Amino acid sequence: MPTAPYDLLAIVGPTACGKTRLAALVAARLGGEVVSADSRQVYRRMDLGTGKDLADYEVDGCTVPVHLVDIAEPGTRYNLHRYQRDFLAAYADLRRRGAFPVLCGGSGLYVESIVRGYALPSVPENPALRAALAGKSLDELAQQLAAMRPLHNTTDTDTPARAIRAIEIETYARQHGCAPEETFPPLNALVVGLAIDRDERRRRISQRLRQRMEAGMLDEVRGLLAEGIAADDLIYYGLEYRYLTLHATGQLGRDEMLRQLETAIHQFAKRQMTWLRGMERRGTPIHWIDALAPREEQMASILSLLNP
Repeated sequence: MPTAPYDLLAIVGPTACGKTRLAALVAARLGGEVVSADSRQVYRRMDLGTGKDLADYEVDGCTVPVHLVDIAEPGTRYNLHRYQRDFLAAYADLRRRGAFPVLCGGSGLYVESIVRGYALPSVPENPALRAALAGKSLDELAQQLAAMRPLHNTTDTDTPARAIRAIEIETYARQHGCAPEETFPPLNALVVGLAIDRDERRRRISQRLRQRMEAGMLDEVRGLLAEGIAADDLIYYGLEYRYLTLHATGQLGRDEMLRQLETAIHQFAKRQMTWLRGMERRGTPIHWIDALAPREEQMASILSLLNP
């Protein structure tokens, strides 16, 4: 357990940079446990498409516990408010048991909401607003959302449904504000980022996509559709689920699907880095370490920061 007054370690970085494995190794070294900060890994049976990489949690023959993975059913709409609630429950349990929490994930808004203690209301659906927005294009929705200065991450709104939900949340916040009982306890978090150059990041993303396709990612999507999960619900989750569902339902050929998906993941990784740089500008220090450095060197750097 770190002796410095940190309540939490957060490991961040773009997709395919090695966050999960490093988080598991550090947690094992500290006698801690991992808490996921990924907006899609919450869904059960959505494993390859969300990049859960569960084998990364195996360390020296033992499985490092990970929280907030596989806690929701596909087809449901998990949100930031629920994530904060679930995080606090997991965090309280870890602290009660004396396990140090290691937060890890690529959803920048989820991470920032924890380390900066955002207080958000639970926002109900607004049928009238949804009806008014239903005919707008994604570009129109994105422009409207940008003009509203939303709390939510506009880079995650890669479908009209996500954009409409973000506008709905911002509209509610403007009309009602945050409920006074919605508070978030302050946490002293150490945030460590894995720095990786653009070319290596792109190489890893392309390699990882090929590996996941070979492992059956398309079959995973087909299985979810066969369960009765609506295609629109899978498309709502974006990236892999958007393009693979379009292919599985005959709306995109395989080659075009792969081309568009690979491009979208590269763009997503770029937006992840933009979000992290924004976190720094908004006052969250991120201690960057080399993603290509040996694991022991990475862990030594983190331990020295935790115990200066």
